[in-house]
Amino acid sequence: MIPPADHPQVATPRIGVLLVNLGTPDAPDPPSVRRYLAEFLSDRRVVEIPQLLWQPILRGVILTTRPKKSAHAYAQVWTDEGSPLAAITRKQSEALQAVFGEPVQVAHAMRYGEPAIGRAIDALTAAGCHRILVAPLYPQYCAATTATVIDAVGQHLQTLRWQPTLRFLPPYHDDGAYLGALKESVERGLAALDFTPDVLLASFHGMPERTLHLGDPYHCQCRKTARLLSDALGRPVEVAFQSRFGRAKWLEPATDTRLESLGREGKSVAICAPGFSADCLETLEELAIRGKQQFEAAGGRQFAYLPCLNADTPGLAMLEALIRRELAGWL
Repeated sequence: MIPPADHPQVATPRIGVLLVNLGTPDAPDPPSVRRYLAEFLSDRRVVEIPQLLWQPILRGVILTTRPKKSAHAYAQVWTDEGSPLAAITRKQSEALQAVFGEPVQVAHAMRYGEPAIGRAIDALTAAGCHRILVAPLYPQYCAATTATVIDAVGQHLQTLRWQPTLRFLPPYHDDGAYLGALKESVERGLAALDFTPDVLLASFHGMPERTLHLGDPYHCQCRKTARLLSDALGRPVEVAFQSRFGRAKWLEPATDTRLESLGREGKSVAICAPGFSADCLETLEELAIRGKQQFEAAGGRQFAYLPCLNADTPGLAMLEALIRRELAGWL
């Protein structure tokens, strides 16, 4: 059928895949960090305090004092390609695009900051993608991470007349492809060390303890990942939770407290971060730099940080396997 001459142009149908990670400032300077934190900490799922109480605190003390400190931390891990998280997520997207080829358009977005989820969806639909798999790159489900991605996608859909058909990559904390990639990555990291660590510590991002009692499965899924990784490696894997903030009680044991105690005990430590799909501020600065300093200040001597899956072969093979599974019936 030949369309009328005045018919709007329609792109060739394709399948879209949108990788989504947390986000990052545009630059390691206080103004950029302030904009990023204002968006991030205004999310009602991230900070579950009534906005009438929270916003004056956020706009007052926090956004006045914290951006300078955080900018200093970002500056320590910033690269020529920009934020490590943004650069690695872009590389993951580009590598998967090369694997899937023309029928699939692979893009990436950040939940907070750029590239924004809404603009990424618009670009995919403009390229003919009216079936889109949204892939939050969080192995363990948490309302403050996975759910916020779904929220943002839903909010953008409300602005569209022609909405794409969507699927969401489910949490993959106990998936065989994920655990296999973790095992290979950790074993490779351990083999490269010049010492055999007494303790292998898996550090996950912390959450307030109340989220566990409210029904968030995050804590249980982190524990299960560590247990299955321990089984796969054939050695114990300890669990700890990092990035505490504020006065509320957070999930325990705390990573910084555990590193200090291991340092005092004279133990050697290797630490990994299975909950992060890409190295970022929380792994490169908080664990690899500050964590090592805390460990050594307590008397510890042998410390190693093992990188995330990133855009390395095991991690990319895992993402390809998960995405192919979720695209079944579309490809």
